[in-house]
Amino acid sequence: MEFDPAETALVVVDVQNGFCHPDGSLHAPHSEAVVEPVAALAERAGAAGLPVVYTRDVHPPGQFEGNHYYDEFERWGDHVVEGSWEAELVAELPTEEAAHVVEKHTYDAFYETELDGWLSARGIDDLLICGTLANVCVLHTAGSAGLRDYRPVVVADALGYIEPDHREYAVDHADWLFGETVGRDQITFPSANTDE
Repeated sequence: MEFDPAETALVVVDVQNGFCHPDGSLHAPHSEAVVEPVAALAERAGAAGLPVVYTRDVHPPGQFEGNHYYDEFERWGDHVVEGSWEAELVAELPTEEAAHVVEKHTYDAFYETELDGWLSARGIDDLLICGTLANVCVLHTAGSAGLRDYRPVVVADALGYIEPDHREYAVDHADWLFGETVGRDQITFPSANTDE
């Protein structure tokens, strides 16, 4: 599948210390394992001229106090708290040339963030989406992208997860309902070297 750098962005979802580093409170081995493939994809996309957008899941300490129902701290415990080491992107990512970094406060990177406006202002129509967790923030972000008329393409072998069936569900659901899936080795860019 060829992606035009003028119309495509790579969205890297939540590859942060809290999820991907062994000392993170919500560390998952499969999220740690995906750091290298995601970093390689980001390097390749950036070299081809695609804007690379990183999302960071960040929670102010009192975010969920007084909520009627939605409470991630109750579900997951306190995690990626604003200003903490856990909330930082992992050091292995090539973030020095990031086109944009989005701070999000829910599973969905479009919900009450500037992401939609940033992408639409630049004429972006297609999104290559990778990161972690496959069946949580990646899936919710991809679904939300589809509802906003972007073409969400989930990079199936660049996803972190807790259990293998979580990843399988997310990939199948994305492909069936609202988007497409692709492997890293199937991604090409015009006049770009596709070797990783």
